[in-house]
Amino acid sequence: MSKTITFTVQPGGSLRGEIRVPSDKSMSHRSIMLGSLAEGVTHVKGFLNAEDAMSTLEAFRAMGVQIEGPVNGEVTIHGVGKHGLKAPQAPLYLGNSGTSMRLLSGLLAGQPFESVLTGDKSLESRPMRRVTLPLTLMGAEIETQDNGTAPLRIKGNTHLQGIHYDMPIASAQVKSCLLLAGMYASGETTVTEPAPTRDHTERMLNGFGYPVSRAGSTARINNQGKLTATHIDVPSDISSAAFFLVGASIAPDSDVTLQHVGINPTRTGVIDILRLMGANIEVLNERSVGGEPVADLRVRSSKLHGINIPEALVPLAIDEFPVLFVAAACAEGQTVLTGAKELRVKESDRIQVMADGLQILGVDAQPTEDGMVIQGGPIGGGRVESHGDHRIAMSFSIAGLRAGATITINDCANVNTSFPEFGQLARTLGLDLSSQ
Repeated sequence: MSKTITFTVQPGGSLRGEIRVPSDKSMSHRSIMLGSLAEGVTHVKGFLNAEDAMSTLEAFRAMGVQIEGPVNGEVTIHGVGKHGLKAPQAPLYLGNSGTSMRLLSGLLAGQPFESVLTGDKSLESRPMRRVTLPLTLMGAEIETQDNGTAPLRIKGNTHLQGIHYDMPIASAQVKSCLLLAGMYASGETTVTEPAPTRDHTERMLNGFGYPVSRAGSTARINNQGKLTATHIDVPSDISSAAFFLVGASIAPDSDVTLQHVGINPTRTGVIDILRLMGANIEVLNERSVGGEPVADLRVRSSKLHGINIPEALVPLAIDEFPVLFVAAACAEGQTVLTGAKELRVKESDRIQVMADGLQILGVDAQPTEDGMVIQGGPIGGGRVESHGDHRIAMSFSIAGLRAGATITINDCANVNTSFPEFGQLARTLGLDLSSQ
């Protein structure tokens, strides 16, 4: 994967039209994992055919699961049951996908075989102790590199013990990892989170008929359940919709409708934050699809103003902050983010990388240990680095709508990990973006 892609965005323009952004990445991962462990044949519609979700799909194929597709977003999974996975013949390569690695480490900890999880340079630099430490408390045997990073060597242990775990940081990936391990552990596994995080794992486990209960901030599971095949229709990803929610808010004369977007309340922080800044976002045609709330989102240009972002909303918008920083740069006044230290250990250090890029474009953006202080003002042109982080690349593309000169973004190949159609959809709506 040495191919480099550079985005070039010409300044100005507005966004108009109706589109459906790609399907939810979190749910695409989980549909493969749970469908593989179910009894019977699971059909998935709207599977995200992007590199991260395909890493999960290929890992389960390597463990003996027959999976047909994806064809036009449709996947058919011939489940092998909870105890039907086979030892992979080679290390499981997970590319850039932190979700794949963290969730699989929980699932594989309780198997009767050994496995090795590897990934690209970015993934192998991300912190994995946050899952390996609690898994070790359950009796898992996992070897990491000296600094707690991948490759992970997991010696499966069929005698895991349920634990109660108070998560030190709010992370859906850690919670999901422990719940998946809890399906293989004796007794009960309970996980308490310090702030709400996305609950797709709990909802989908219930959708497959596996009992997982929730009381307050604690989720509970035991090893007595089984997964029964089902149909899943994956809604569009609000994290992908976020680029156009911001783009249509900041670009004059814009009017965009985003169809069939998942509006799970653990994911809608981006809408709440933009509305607090004065954005004009309407939630239309609300409905429920497979236990997940879905709606069409209509967004029109508005004058944004700076705010102090409420810390309670931070975990509900953690993946959307790169593009929210662009909104803050276009807002009148000062925007302050605190309580978002987690951004420093994503695909890149998203606080530092966004601050560096915004400063190159002439924006007064000051990074702090756990957030950023941004003074709204004019955006200039320049050449910025995405550091191979898909969300950074797309965020700086959206900044072009309000830029005074051309923005060039280096190292954009990883946009394919979550949103391969980004350039095409953005052009359809009116962004002057080219890639080479």
